[in-house]
Amino acid sequence: MNEYRIKGLSCSGCAQRIEEEIQQLEHGEDAKLSYNSGILTVNPQVSMTDVKKILKSDNAYIEKNSETNTGHDHSDHDHDGHDHSHTEGNAKMLKMLVTSGVIYVAALLLDGVLDKQAVILLYLVATIISGYTTFFRGLKNLFKLKFNIDTLMTIALVGAVSIGEWKEATLVAILFGLNELLEGYGMEKARRSMEALLQVAPKEALKMENGEEIIVPISSLQVGDLVKIKPGEKIPSDGIVSEGKSSVNEAAITGESLPVEKESGEPVYGGSINNEGLLLVRIDKAYKDSSLAKILHLVQEAQETKTPTELFINKFAKYYTPLIMIVAALVMLIPPLLFQGNWMTWLYQGLSVLIVGCPCALILSSPIAIVSGITRNARNGVLVKGGVFLEQLGKIDTLAFDKTGTLTKGEPHVAQLEVYDEERFFLVAGAIEKSSSHPLAKAIMKEIDSRNIVASEPDEIQTITGRGIKAKVNGQTYWLGNEKSIEHIIIPDSIQTRVEQLKEEGLTLVLLADEQQVIGMFGIADEIREESRSVIESLHKLGIKRTIMLTGDHQKTAEKVASAVGVSEFYGNLLPEDKVKRIKELSANHHVAMIGDGINDAPALASAQLGIAMGKGTDSAVETADIVLMQDHLGKLPEAVSIAKKVNRIIRFNIIVSLGLKVIALLLTIPGWLTLWIAILSDMGATIFVTLVSLTILIERKKHLGKQ
Repeated sequence: MNEYRIKGLSCSGCAQRIEEEIQQLEHGEDAKLSYNSGILTVNPQVSMTDVKKILKSDNAYIEKNSETNTGHDHSDHDHDGHDHSHTEGNAKMLKMLVTSGVIYVAALLLDGVLDKQAVILLYLVATIISGYTTFFRGLKNLFKLKFNIDTLMTIALVGAVSIGEWKEATLVAILFGLNELLEGYGMEKARRSMEALLQVAPKEALKMENGEEIIVPISSLQVGDLVKIKPGEKIPSDGIVSEGKSSVNEAAITGESLPVEKESGEPVYGGSINNEGLLLVRIDKAYKDSSLAKILHLVQEAQETKTPTELFINKFAKYYTPLIMIVAALVMLIPPLLFQGNWMTWLYQGLSVLIVGCPCALILSSPIAIVSGITRNARNGVLVKGGVFLEQLGKIDTLAFDKTGTLTKGEPHVAQLEVYDEERFFLVAGAIEKSSSHPLAKAIMKEIDSRNIVASEPDEIQTITGRGIKAKVNGQTYWLGNEKSIEHIIIPDSIQTRVEQLKEEGLTLVLLADEQQVIGMFGIADEIREESRSVIESLHKLGIKRTIMLTGDHQKTAEKVASAVGVSEFYGNLLPEDKVKRIKELSANHHVAMIGDGINDAPALASAQLGIAMGKGTDSAVETADIVLMQDHLGKLPEAVSIAKKVNRIIRFNIIVSLGLKVIALLLTIPGWLTLWIAILSDMGATIFVTLVSLTILIERKKHLGKQ
């Protein structure tokens, strides 16, 4: 399938009509045209001459150099070429409207000065300049018995002219053209914001080959290639630093503005920017498989999905337009036939009803808000895979968290110390653990290093399975490990009591003893993320009623972590299938989202109405969940929820405003006060209003969510 960027689409209804017409072409049955993203997907065998002809009927056109293959990167689009042509298209339409406006004003001023026929000619010229495209589209639809916005406007124009309302007909044509132009600008603004996001992909890379530097397109990079990244340049694809040291801005991937220090052996992500040092990076993923390419592809796909609200609006508009035509016909016929009304007066009122019936604002209530919400979250490093998931995120009232790696760092750290012989405890423990790669040993060494203690090498060392380590340090034998490792000595009651207390607190104990006594012990726990408590508080303030922690750890550990982070409920000793069962129980009466690290929580993430994964661009996280936090922490979650709630609020508000203004305008027909220009102004006003309100989602406020 080939993809093309389409410019000049005037409305979502027009996009739908173009899609249907392209589908009628040979090999065109799989064609898809998204108004939200402005992307047309067609079979390569379809006649592009015919496609261009169909697009031209709506003043739409294919962006220069925009062809690409579905699923591949969009990094080599000619962004410079299309900006000019798009501006030119808008400028042309604006010139036509300004010209029409000038002629219209001239006709108004010359009315009574010039001959009546000359004034009518001026009105006719102004109407043709601004309204001919709408007129011909509507006429074509009328012959096909397709009833949409263009059909309504065409009937209204013909009707106004036929009853001699030249002034009103011209104003309708000009205002409708202006409405379309502003509607297009609004959607374009949302798309531009998205395109700016999609342009973070670099286009070329500096590849090292036989000691020489060669500039190559990023799409040609292979796994194992060595690339040089100079200060200020973008990293072309995911890889490992081979040489050099620098700080890297990973905002394109994670939304985090603070730079991350990188040195030899550390991973880097495509699209991130090298700040000051020179880096040599060994590519470990071809660009199309990189984190950035996946994110950009998913963000693009996200624009294509329709939310339940959008689907309802589109279905509603389908029946609503013919219904308005019936109402207009009744307004035209009933008063003259049954109540001796004036035919010309009620024909005029009926035409006004047709214009009021244009569902522009209603159809536009949702897409701009959705695209703006997805874009705003993507800028923050929160990847929402579709409008439907954004809408769901705004509805959730229950949020279930995995513990390890989500609320906690998933890294053991020393939480408690019991030292009975300070002189030997840290030195001996350091000597035994310094060469071990066990996670508990790393936690112990981190504690010892923080005290600036330099441990010597052990004389000999022996691992005892299921117990710990037996070692000789400075000629003396020591045992380090769990309680079983020190069974050779009698533990005093006071120490035994302390052991039980620490175990009750959910700590894992590592004890150190010589041949006669316990020298000390480390109480080790999973380290709680510093942001967890403030995130939970912010979520509660945002209206998430229940926050629930689900963990496989025993109940005491679960209780301790739950208390520290402030979740409203917790459940321990859960197997993966128990988590799924608990999620399903919660989902019966609540809108539930589950958040985990996307690897071991896949079943629970899939079971929840909304799966949220966290992890710095890990493949499994990106693939498993509906929403991905591209950071390795929860800090961006409250803002993502806040944006989603704002999107839902704005969509509801837009629907109320667009329908409310129509109801008010229609009520004006009862006393006969509705005029064509009031009708078009009410429709245009609603469209401009919902567009501007939707675009406010893109505005970022530097305000701490927890204090809202």
